[in-house]
Amino acid sequence: MGFWRRIAVLVFALAGLLPALAQSEPLTLQPVRVSEHVWFFQGSAGMASQANKGFMSNAGFVVTGDGVVVFDALATPALGQAMVDAIRKVSQQPIRRVILSHYHADHFYGLQALKAQGAQVWAHERGRATLESDDTKRRLEQRVTDLAPWVSRDTKLVPADRWLALPRGGEERFEMGGLHFRVIDASGAHSPEDIMLYIEEDRVLFAGDLFATGRIPFVGSADSASWLVTLGHMLSTRPSIVIPGHGAGSREPERDMMLTRDYLLFLRKTMGAAVSNMTSFEDAYRSTDWGGFKDYPAFEQANRINAYETYLRLEQESLAAH
Repeated sequence: MGFWRRIAVLVFALAGLLPALAQSEPLTLQPVRVSEHVWFFQGSAGMASQANKGFMSNAGFVVTGDGVVVFDALATPALGQAMVDAIRKVSQQPIRRVILSHYHADHFYGLQALKAQGAQVWAHERGRATLESDDTKRRLEQRVTDLAPWVSRDTKLVPADRWLALPRGGEERFEMGGLHFRVIDASGAHSPEDIMLYIEEDRVLFAGDLFATGRIPFVGSADSASWLVTLGHMLSTRPSIVIPGHGAGSREPERDMMLTRDYLLFLRKTMGAAVSNMTSFEDAYRSTDWGGFKDYPAFEQANRINAYETYLRLEQESLAAH
């Protein structure tokens, strides 16, 4: 074999090892303490990428006198394991339960690492259909390509151990280790299966993706009208701090949720006008002044699809009204 051929073979061999080498790099997460019993992990701004290794959403945990309750599981199995490692540095209590806000990829791909600790997963019963959907399967295929090696063929789509049959706007309460928890239904807003978690003693609310601080939300095919109604009721527990699905924890949630609220209202106003005037989506999108939102993280990646899905939904709403 000639010299340059041997070099080429070596280069290709090393390239093949890069995913394995990257996966072997330990991920370290630093939890932020927000109250006596509650910590959370804050992901980077923007959408999932190789640069942030998929760490662009939030998750958190509550240490009780009889075990740890976790909210959400981040976007990759490696991040799930990094959560376990970080929790172990705070408490040696067993990880007993994971409350899942919804079955979007950036919030549940880390579940398999938490399940390996013996945790029981709770999720809204409507999440069963989402988990089994073609969209969820396609998203996994996309993440295997775009987020390798952090998402791979070994990434498992973990179902809940308990599917919660929550009434609309209702809740399920439980106690663990002297702390009282409220699992609150918010389904049909950001996703069909949204739930929130409130810790009474600490007055902390984990809100999932119902709002994001400092970035525009991913709307996709969400029911933005129901989402706006949910935002109006979200603070009924009068929390002292709200942990959103993306962005910093908020001690002024009424102020901080305004970006999500204003963005949803703007989408509905502009795309609704286009539907009413029978303007094509392309013309409507091109003529809309996005200046109030274009400088926020995730705008470039999410805004067009948010606008398009809102346009389609408002077409459906218009047809239903007639």
